[in-house]
Amino acid sequence: MTPVNISVSVNGMPYERSVSPRLTLADFLRHDLGLKGTHLGCEHGVCGACTVLVEGASVRSCLMLAAQVDGFAVRTIEGLAAADGTLSPLQQAFHDHHGLQCGFCTPGMLMTLTELLAETPSPSEDEIRDAISGNICRCTGYQSIVEAAQDAATRLGGK
Repeated sequence: MTPVNISVSVNGMPYERSVSPRLTLADFLRHDLGLKGTHLGCEHGVCGACTVLVEGASVRSCLMLAAQVDGFAVRTIEGLAAADGTLSPLQQAFHDHHGLQCGFCTPGMLMTLTELLAETPSPSEDEIRDAISGNICRCTGYQSIVEAAQDAATRLGGK
């Protein structure tokens, strides 16, 4: 197959690459750019572990092709913390409320909730649960994740 040239911004950094038309966004991020925080779980778009933001909207990077993000801005888990390593309010709330255990689902949860909090600064518990309903966690039981999201909303000035 003939490679496709793409130009994409990932976490604020511009990249120009020649990629296979069949290369998924997840594999592009992990293998071509070395951003291993985007996890691959089911590779069918069901588990949510591979969730990233494209132009601020959450997408399953295992279902999207790298060629589809040509000209767009992508944000991954590596782009949430400040340049000096300071955790984002949402990341800090996850830490404070024990919103993670094994951590496998955490990047997808954080990216999904980043979108939610950007669109709904003061979400209800039901809105939080609805937002993360497409992300599977086998460890926490979700309550600590919901509490972390509520706390992050407060830290961000939403509640």
